[in-house]
Amino acid sequence: MAVAAGERAALDRVLADPTFEIIPLKNAREQAAALPRGATVSVTASPGKGIEATVELTIELERAGLRAIPHLSARMIRDRAHLSELLTRLADTGIDRAFVVGGDADEPGEFLDALALIRAMADLGKLPGEVGVGCYPQGHPDIHDEALLQVLRDKAPFATYMTTQLCFDPKAIGSFIAARRAEGNTLKVKIGLPGVAEIPKLLSISARIGVRDASRFVLKNTRLVGALLRSGGLYRPTSLVEKLAPIVADPAANVLGFHVYTFNNVPATVEWRDHERSAIRA
Repeated sequence: MAVAAGERAALDRVLADPTFEIIPLKNAREQAAALPRGATVSVTASPGKGIEATVELTIELERAGLRAIPHLSARMIRDRAHLSELLTRLADTGIDRAFVVGGDADEPGEFLDALALIRAMADLGKLPGEVGVGCYPQGHPDIHDEALLQVLRDKAPFATYMTTQLCFDPKAIGSFIAARRAEGNTLKVKIGLPGVAEIPKLLSISARIGVRDASRFVLKNTRLVGALLRSGGLYRPTSLVEKLAPIVADPAANVLGFHVYTFNNVPATVEWRDHERSAIRA
Protein backbone atom coordinates (compact mmCIF):
# COMPACT_ATOMS: atom_id res chain seq x y z
CA MET A 1 0.00 0.00 0.00
CA ALA A 2 1.40 3.40 -1.03
CA VAL A 3 1.18 5.08 2.37
CA ALA A 4 3.87 7.06 4.19
CA ALA A 5 5.48 5.18 7.06
CA GLY A 6 4.16 7.63 9.65
CA GLU A 7 0.59 7.07 8.46
CA ARG A 8 0.59 3.29 8.49
CA ALA A 9 -0.12 2.91 12.19
CA ALA A 10 -3.04 5.33 11.96
CA LEU A 11 -4.58 3.44 9.06
CA ASP A 12 -4.05 0.11 10.79
CA ARG A 13 -5.92 1.49 13.80
CA VAL A 14 -9.03 2.54 11.88
CA LEU A 15 -9.05 -0.60 9.73
CA ALA A 16 -8.74 -2.81 12.81
CA ASP A 17 -12.19 -1.91 14.12
CA PRO A 18 -14.34 -0.12 11.55
CA THR A 19 -18.10 0.16 11.75
CA PHE A 20 -19.67 -2.18 9.19
CA GLU A 21 -23.06 -0.94 8.01
CA ILE A 22 -25.72 -3.57 7.25
CA ILE A 23 -29.18 -3.17 5.73
CA PRO A 24 -31.87 -5.25 7.50
CA LEU A 25 -32.73 -7.44 4.51
CA LYS A 26 -33.31 -11.21 4.48
CA ASN A 27 -29.59 -11.90 4.02
CA ALA A 28 -28.51 -9.59 6.86
CA ARG A 29 -27.90 -12.40 9.35
CA GLU A 30 -25.90 -14.40 6.83
CA GLN A 31 -23.86 -11.30 6.06
CA ALA A 32 -23.27 -10.47 9.72
CA ALA A 33 -21.96 -13.99 10.28
CA ALA A 34 -18.87 -12.99 8.27
CA LEU A 35 -17.92 -10.45 10.93
CA PRO A 36 -15.50 -11.44 13.70
CA ARG A 37 -16.93 -11.59 17.20
CA GLY A 38 -16.80 -8.16 18.84
CA ALA A 39 -16.92 -6.26 15.54
CA THR A 40 -18.98 -3.09 15.37
CA VAL A 41 -22.03 -3.30 13.12
CA SER A 42 -24.41 -0.49 12.26
CA VAL A 43 -27.98 -1.46 11.30
CA THR A 44 -29.73 0.94 8.93
CA ALA A 45 -33.40 1.94 8.89
CA SER A 46 -35.58 1.81 5.78
CA PRO A 47 -39.21 2.92 5.43
CA GLY A 48 -39.89 -0.29 3.51
CA LYS A 49 -38.80 -2.45 6.46
CA GLY A 50 -39.86 -0.29 9.40
CA ILE A 51 -37.94 0.80 12.49
CA GLU A 52 -38.92 -2.39 14.35
CA ALA A 53 -36.88 -4.45 11.85
CA THR A 54 -33.87 -2.29 12.65
CA VAL A 55 -34.25 -2.65 16.41
CA GLU A 56 -34.93 -6.40 16.23
CA LEU A 57 -31.86 -7.06 14.11
CA THR A 58 -29.72 -4.81 16.30
CA ILE A 59 -30.75 -6.75 19.41
CA GLU A 60 -30.16 -10.09 17.68
CA LEU A 61 -26.67 -9.11 16.52
CA GLU A 62 -25.76 -7.74 19.95
CA ARG A 63 -26.77 -11.04 21.52
CA ALA A 64 -24.67 -12.85 18.90
CA GLY A 65 -21.53 -11.15 20.19
CA LEU A 66 -21.29 -8.11 17.92
CA ARG A 67 -21.29 -4.49 19.02
CA ALA A 68 -24.50 -3.34 17.35
CA ILE A 69 -25.60 0.24 16.67
CA PRO A 70 -29.21 0.91 15.59
CA HIS A 71 -30.04 3.70 13.16
CA LEU A 72 -32.92 5.53 14.81
CA SER A 73 -34.75 7.31 12.01
CA ALA A 74 -36.73 10.27 13.34
CA ARG A 75 -39.43 10.23 10.67
CA MET A 76 -40.11 6.52 11.25
CA ILE A 77 -40.89 6.89 14.98
CA ARG A 78 -44.51 7.72 15.75
CA ASP A 79 -44.27 9.68 18.99
CA ARG A 80 -42.57 9.85 22.38
CA ALA A 81 -44.28 6.71 23.63
CA HIS A 82 -43.01 4.77 20.62
CA LEU A 83 -39.54 6.25 21.11
CA SER A 84 -39.50 5.34 24.80
CA GLU A 85 -40.56 1.77 23.97
CA LEU A 86 -37.76 1.35 21.42
CA LEU A 87 -35.11 2.78 23.75
CA THR A 88 -36.26 0.54 26.59
CA ARG A 89 -36.02 -2.55 24.38
CA LEU A 90 -32.48 -1.59 23.40
CA ALA A 91 -31.44 -0.76 26.97
CA ASP A 92 -32.81 -4.08 28.23
CA THR A 93 -30.34 -5.79 25.89
CA GLY A 94 -27.46 -3.63 27.11
CA ILE A 95 -27.40 -1.39 24.02
CA ASP A 96 -26.63 2.17 25.09
CA ARG A 97 -25.80 3.59 21.66
CA ALA A 98 -27.57 4.87 18.56
CA PHE A 99 -26.91 6.57 15.24
CA VAL A 100 -29.64 9.17 14.81
CA VAL A 101 -30.83 10.21 11.35
CA GLY A 102 -33.73 12.19 9.95
CA GLY A 103 -34.83 9.48 7.53
CA ASP A 104 -36.87 9.41 4.35
CA ALA A 105 -40.37 8.42 5.49
CA ASP A 106 -42.95 10.42 3.54
CA GLU A 107 -45.48 10.46 6.39
CA PRO A 108 -43.52 11.26 9.56
CA GLY A 109 -44.90 11.11 13.05
CA GLU A 110 -44.00 13.53 15.81
CA PHE A 111 -40.35 13.93 14.83
CA LEU A 112 -39.40 15.65 11.59
CA ASP A 113 -35.62 15.46 11.92
CA ALA A 114 -32.74 13.99 13.88
CA LEU A 115 -32.39 17.02 16.15
CA ALA A 116 -36.01 16.76 17.30
CA LEU A 117 -35.52 13.07 18.08
CA ILE A 118 -32.30 13.67 19.99
CA ARG A 119 -33.92 16.41 22.07
CA ALA A 120 -36.86 14.13 22.83
CA MET A 121 -34.50 11.37 24.02
CA ALA A 122 -32.78 13.88 26.28
CA ASP A 123 -36.12 15.15 27.62
CA LEU A 124 -37.16 11.57 28.37
CA GLY A 125 -33.91 11.01 30.26
CA LYS A 126 -33.08 8.19 27.83
CA LEU A 127 -30.37 9.72 25.66
CA PRO A 128 -27.94 6.86 24.91
CA GLY A 129 -24.41 7.15 26.24
CA GLU A 130 -23.08 7.03 22.68
CA VAL A 131 -24.84 9.03 19.97
CA GLY A 132 -23.69 9.35 16.36
CA VAL A 133 -24.99 11.97 13.92
CA GLY A 134 -24.52 12.49 10.21
CA CYS A 135 -22.51 15.18 8.46
CA TYR A 136 -22.13 16.13 4.80
CA PRO A 137 -18.75 17.18 3.37
CA GLN A 138 -20.34 17.44 -0.08
CA GLY A 139 -23.73 18.72 0.93
CA HIS A 140 -27.21 17.23 0.66
CA PRO A 141 -29.43 17.33 -2.44
CA ASP A 142 -32.46 18.53 -0.45
CA ILE A 143 -30.97 20.74 2.28
CA HIS A 144 -29.01 24.00 1.97
CA ASP A 145 -25.39 23.84 3.16
CA GLU A 146 -25.78 26.48 5.87
CA ALA A 147 -28.86 24.75 7.24
CA LEU A 148 -26.91 21.48 7.41
CA LEU A 149 -24.09 23.15 9.29
CA GLN A 150 -26.44 24.85 11.75
CA VAL A 151 -28.20 21.59 12.51
CA LEU A 152 -24.83 19.92 13.10
CA ARG A 153 -23.95 22.70 15.55
CA ASP A 154 -27.25 22.14 17.33
CA LYS A 155 -26.77 18.36 17.52
CA ALA A 156 -23.13 18.48 18.61
CA PRO A 157 -23.78 19.03 22.36
CA PHE A 158 -25.81 15.79 22.46
CA ALA A 159 -23.54 13.70 20.22
CA THR A 160 -20.44 11.58 20.69
CA TYR A 161 -19.26 11.49 17.08
CA MET A 162 -20.25 12.45 13.55
CA THR A 163 -20.20 10.18 10.51
CA THR A 164 -19.63 11.54 7.02
CA GLN A 165 -21.76 10.70 4.03
CA LEU A 166 -20.24 8.55 1.30
CA CYS A 167 -17.68 10.82 -0.30
CA PHE A 168 -15.00 10.05 -2.88
CA ASP A 169 -13.17 13.35 -2.52
CA PRO A 170 -10.53 13.25 0.27
CA LYS A 171 -9.92 16.98 -0.15
CA ALA A 172 -13.58 17.70 0.53
CA ILE A 173 -13.47 15.50 3.62
CA GLY A 174 -10.29 17.12 4.88
CA SER A 175 -11.58 20.64 4.25
CA PHE A 176 -14.88 19.88 5.96
CA ILE A 177 -13.20 18.49 9.08
CA ALA A 178 -10.72 21.39 9.25
CA ALA A 179 -13.56 23.92 8.97
CA ARG A 180 -15.51 22.25 11.77
CA ARG A 181 -12.44 22.24 14.02
CA ALA A 182 -11.85 25.93 13.25
CA GLU A 183 -15.36 26.78 14.42
CA GLY A 184 -14.98 24.78 17.62
CA ASN A 185 -16.63 21.45 16.76
CA THR A 186 -14.68 18.79 18.65
CA LEU A 187 -16.80 15.74 17.79
CA LYS A 188 -14.78 12.72 16.75
CA VAL A 189 -15.26 11.70 13.12
CA LYS A 190 -16.10 8.43 11.43
CA ILE A 191 -15.26 8.72 7.75
CA GLY A 192 -17.85 7.09 5.49
CA LEU A 193 -16.17 4.55 3.24
CA PRO A 194 -17.70 2.29 0.57
CA GLY A 195 -16.98 -1.38 0.93
CA VAL A 196 -16.39 -3.77 -1.94
CA ALA A 197 -19.38 -3.18 -4.18
CA GLU A 198 -20.66 -4.96 -7.29
CA ILE A 199 -23.19 -3.23 -9.53
CA PRO A 200 -25.63 -6.19 -9.78
CA LYS A 201 -25.61 -6.72 -6.01
CA LEU A 202 -26.01 -3.02 -5.34
CA LEU A 203 -28.97 -2.76 -7.71
CA SER A 204 -30.52 -5.92 -6.26
CA ILE A 205 -30.36 -4.56 -2.74
CA SER A 206 -31.74 -1.22 -3.90
CA ALA A 207 -34.65 -2.97 -5.63
CA ARG A 208 -35.51 -4.97 -2.52
CA ILE A 209 -35.44 -1.85 -0.36
CA GLY A 210 -37.88 -0.20 -2.77
CA VAL A 211 -37.74 1.75 -6.01
CA ARG A 212 -38.12 5.06 -4.21
CA ASP A 213 -35.15 4.28 -1.95
CA ALA A 214 -33.10 3.09 -4.93
CA SER A 215 -33.64 6.31 -6.84
CA ARG A 216 -32.72 8.35 -3.80
CA PHE A 217 -29.57 6.31 -3.35
CA VAL A 218 -28.48 7.01 -6.94
CA LEU A 219 -29.26 10.71 -6.62
CA LYS A 220 -27.29 11.03 -3.40
CA ASN A 221 -24.36 8.83 -4.48
CA THR A 222 -23.67 9.59 -8.11
CA ARG A 223 -19.92 9.47 -7.49
CA LEU A 224 -20.19 5.89 -6.23
CA VAL A 225 -22.17 4.81 -9.29
CA GLY A 226 -19.63 6.50 -11.56
CA ALA A 227 -16.73 4.84 -9.77
CA LEU A 228 -18.41 1.45 -10.10
CA LEU A 229 -18.91 1.90 -13.82
CA ARG A 230 -15.30 3.00 -14.36
CA SER A 231 -14.01 0.03 -12.38
CA GLY A 232 -15.75 -2.48 -14.63
CA GLY A 233 -18.41 -3.34 -12.07
CA LEU A 234 -16.34 -4.03 -8.95
CA TYR A 235 -15.18 -1.27 -6.66
CA ARG A 236 -12.57 -1.58 -3.92
CA PRO A 237 -11.76 1.46 -1.75
CA THR A 238 -7.97 0.91 -1.59
CA SER A 239 -7.04 4.06 -3.49
CA LEU A 240 -9.47 6.18 -1.47
CA VAL A 241 -8.07 4.83 1.80
CA GLU A 242 -4.54 5.70 0.71
CA LYS A 243 -5.60 9.27 -0.06
CA LEU A 244 -7.37 9.54 3.30
CA ALA A 245 -4.28 8.42 5.23
CA PRO A 246 -2.96 11.95 5.98
CA ILE A 247 -6.35 12.94 7.43
CA VAL A 248 -6.60 9.79 9.53
CA ALA A 249 -3.08 10.37 10.88
CA ASP A 250 -3.68 14.06 11.70
CA PRO A 251 -4.39 14.42 15.46
CA ALA A 252 -6.30 17.65 14.80
CA ALA A 253 -8.80 15.78 12.62
CA ASN A 254 -9.59 13.41 15.51
CA VAL A 255 -10.72 10.55 13.28
CA LEU A 256 -12.41 7.85 15.33
CA GLY A 257 -12.57 5.32 12.52
CA PHE A 258 -14.13 4.30 9.24
CA HIS A 259 -17.84 3.73 8.74
CA VAL A 260 -17.97 1.14 5.95
CA TYR A 261 -21.07 1.07 3.76
CA THR A 262 -21.05 -2.64 2.90
CA PHE A 263 -24.21 -2.77 0.72
CA ASN A 264 -24.65 -6.18 2.39
CA ASN A 265 -21.49 -7.46 0.74
CA VAL A 266 -19.82 -8.15 4.07
CA PRO A 267 -17.59 -11.18 3.33
CA ALA A 268 -15.85 -9.47 0.41
CA THR A 269 -15.48 -6.26 2.41
CA VAL A 270 -14.00 -8.05 5.42
CA GLU A 271 -11.62 -9.93 3.10
CA TRP A 272 -10.55 -6.62 1.54
CA ARG A 273 -10.05 -5.09 5.01
CA ASP A 274 -7.89 -8.01 6.14
CA HIS A 275 -5.79 -7.81 2.98
CA GLU A 276 -5.22 -4.07 3.43
CA ARG A 277 -4.12 -4.52 7.04
CA SER A 278 -1.63 -7.16 5.93
CA ALA A 279 -0.32 -4.83 3.23
CA ILE A 280 0.08 -1.99 5.73
CA ARG A 281 2.09 -4.18 8.06
CA ALA A 282 4.32 -5.66 5.34
